[in-house]
Amino acid sequence: MLTTAEATRAISESMPAFRSETVSLNNANGRILRQLVCAERDQPPFDRVTMDGIAISWSGFESGNRVFAIQGRQHAGQARQTLADSSACIEIMTGAVLPANTDCVIPVERIRVSDQSATLEQDYVPRRHQYIHAQGSDHKKKHKLLDDGHRIEAVDIAIIASCGLASLEVSAQPRIAVISTGDELVAAGQPIADHQIRSSNGPAIAAMLESHGYSGCEQDHLTDNRQQLAERLARHLQEADVLILSGGVSMGKADFVPEVLQQLGVKVTFHKISQRPGKPMWFGIGPDSQAVFALPGNPVSTLVCCRQYVLPALAGASGRRASRGEYAVLGENFTFAAALTCFLHVRLDAGDDGLLLATPVPTNTSGDFAALSGTDGYLELAQDVTEFPAGSRWPLHRWGAL
Repeated sequence: MLTTAEATRAISESMPAFRSETVSLNNANGRILRQLVCAERDQPPFDRVTMDGIAISWSGFESGNRVFAIQGRQHAGQARQTLADSSACIEIMTGAVLPANTDCVIPVERIRVSDQSATLEQDYVPRRHQYIHAQGSDHKKKHKLLDDGHRIEAVDIAIIASCGLASLEVSAQPRIAVISTGDELVAAGQPIADHQIRSSNGPAIAAMLESHGYSGCEQDHLTDNRQQLAERLARHLQEADVLILSGGVSMGKADFVPEVLQQLGVKVTFHKISQRPGKPMWFGIGPDSQAVFALPGNPVSTLVCCRQYVLPALAGASGRRASRGEYAVLGENFTFAAALTCFLHVRLDAGDDGLLLATPVPTNTSGDFAALSGTDGYLELAQDVTEFPAGSRWPLHRWGAL
């Protein structure tokens, strides 16, 4: 069996890179950038006024003027005006271009306007360059704002739009098939017998993928029949870039998935990882570089393996930059007797010292997926360690973030 680190590395080294495509700005949210985004202009592109009021020449105030004749008015979006005389001022609005020959903005709250003149409030002493957002003070033209491999979020859309990009290069969405296997499975809404169970893994995997930006997955259900498995998996291998199966990978007499996949030309990379839950996981690469993840069928194992291995593999193949690891401290003592890596489901709270405090949420076997509701993720506890004391620090894997 591989360790968890060895399994992660083996998948990463085997995954083919997804191609790139051009999308419109309106369709870029959540996608992985495959280009640099650089500033179109200085930001701000002009000396920008940050308060409503009047723009004056500092030299006029320095010479003793406290009453300024109003020469005109400039709104945001209007072309730049020019102050003709230091004894005058221009009424100015937030966001407007600073008029030429001015270098100080007096807020409207500090002046009194009458008879086409503005009088400064008694004893008010302005500062030169106040309430002016200087041109290029945020960044200069051609400055790199977003890197290749960045996952685009809402704030990034504003940045990209400010650079004048109506379209951009991103990683293409892989075609993903999510396949549940097992004679016992019945879809929600269908009649069910006492000896059957509801099919929950497929919808849960598809939902987890969608929450991380991979939408439009095809879902299928296959019975424990070699011929059906061979026929339908052959079709999925022709039509998908990534196959994610659940069930049929353990040691049971009806666990045909590894055998059928290899008959279809999928080369096994590994089978089994020294972890709990999720030990029987299988991974291989198809004849046309399709990535095939065969996850254990127990729901808790399925969800953990999807989060631990599938999502990071998809992110890496999309060109996404790896994020820094996150850690949390155990909120109570925990004992784990098996010589395996333990994925311990936890609920997170903020401790008194500001550290993330992880409270264990035990499951009643790896079929108890209902216990996962309300958990934030799981800790990765080291293999070959039995006692994990409260206050010890361990890698944290959140359900909703990579």
